[in-house]
Amino acid sequence: MRLLLIFFIAVAMTGQGFASPPNVVVIIADDLGYGECSCQSPTTDIPTPNIDALAANGVRFTDGYVTAPFCAASRAGLLTGRLQTRFGFEFNPIGARNEVPDIGLPPTEQTLADLLRDKAGYSTGLIGKWHLGGTAAYHPNRRGFDQFFGFLHEGHFFVPTSVDDHVTWLRRRRLPAGLTAERWVSADGRTIYSSHLRHNEPAYDANNPILRGGQPVAETENLTDAFTREAVAFIECHQDRPFFLCLAYNAVHSPLQGRDDYLARFKHIEDIQRRIFAAMLAHLDDSIGRVTETLRTHRLDDNTLLFFISDNGGPTAELTSSNQPLRGGKGSVYEGGLRVPFLLQWPRVLPHGQTYSAPVCSVDIAATALAAAAIERPAGSPGDGVNLLPFLTGSQSGQPHAGLFWRVGNRAAIRSGDWKALRNGGSKKGEWELYNLTNDVGESRNLSRVEPDKLARLRDQWEEINAEMIEPLWR
Repeated sequence: MRLLLIFFIAVAMTGQGFASPPNVVVIIADDLGYGECSCQSPTTDIPTPNIDALAANGVRFTDGYVTAPFCAASRAGLLTGRLQTRFGFEFNPIGARNEVPDIGLPPTEQTLADLLRDKAGYSTGLIGKWHLGGTAAYHPNRRGFDQFFGFLHEGHFFVPTSVDDHVTWLRRRRLPAGLTAERWVSADGRTIYSSHLRHNEPAYDANNPILRGGQPVAETENLTDAFTREAVAFIECHQDRPFFLCLAYNAVHSPLQGRDDYLARFKHIEDIQRRIFAAMLAHLDDSIGRVTETLRTHRLDDNTLLFFISDNGGPTAELTSSNQPLRGGKGSVYEGGLRVPFLLQWPRVLPHGQTYSAPVCSVDIAATALAAAAIERPAGSPGDGVNLLPFLTGSQSGQPHAGLFWRVGNRAAIRSGDWKALRNGGSKKGEWELYNLTNDVGESRNLSRVEPDKLARLRDQWEEINAEMIEPLWR
């Protein structure tokens, strides 16, 4: 019976067992820490029932990683299925650097959207955050996406700060003159300034309008609602043919802006910063529920390959986003910067409620989607990802990856099996550290002096992979 099941699944995964290949939906949360979703951390103070339902209906990866500990580089790896250091996308473009003509996802790289559209006739849409180049040459419509609604830079206000049904928390280097506390609250309670990080909130909206295609539009809804509205419309418009939807929310990225009805759910949370974050995460969770309900309403869910992932670990001091029980956060090559919530469901093929503990990576998303659609990558552009479907159905044993590699300037890391070696860098390259993640997921016991041979082997493995990479195209 088991062999018969595996045979059926293998046929289904080629795309030959269905009237059409599966729809592909990739939902990206922004700066969501490993420990925030209640399917990851049942004791969290912010329930996420709709995200949890994805895990209950599919697979939760306990050791799911991204290719970089911050936004743009991570997205470059995810959307190409290749390590971004292979093509020089090593650092985040921030602010005005988004508009530098030579900064963006190189045109030589094909995206998952390119391949699904050009090789299998998929309708393709990107809704939300792009952050892979802010000039015309890098626009999503030129990178495989038929439709685009969103913004091009690293962030955006969800609503203007003048909106009267939201509370906004903003970072400030200094508070208004004469104030010595770390917080200032406006007279109406709608705006809060905090100096605890000693820098200003970026001007996210500068030269960064909301676009429909290439045209700026005036958006009046909270962006989490607007992106959900557009995602629902995209699904309903393309339900008669295979589609690829990348839904890249900017929640829960700063600025912290919580709507009153969501804030009211969390009156029991005394810290206002945490309460606003909770409102934003609950808002995101409800919105994901609207998207999955749309798939069910139109009977598309059974044959939709749906991924949910965060682009990197949470910046705890900035947002309160928790990466527990992991060490570090956004920007770090400790686990808290690289290991993220990572879920997958495909009801027609994958078992429900599965927990998978072998290391997987965001580059596997493209490899898995292409395999499900029976598409081969171009010979001149091999991917770094692995098709996860055989591992999840039991038709293939072992681990998908012999090793996972990271490089971000002076920071470096490699994981192989239970072991991880890293150099967290900084202004100097720093010493290599060694951890056994099975025994020490919090990376609290550096074993580099206890297991020097193990460290040497991992460093050699890192150097071998690093020799395949190129120098950054910008810094």
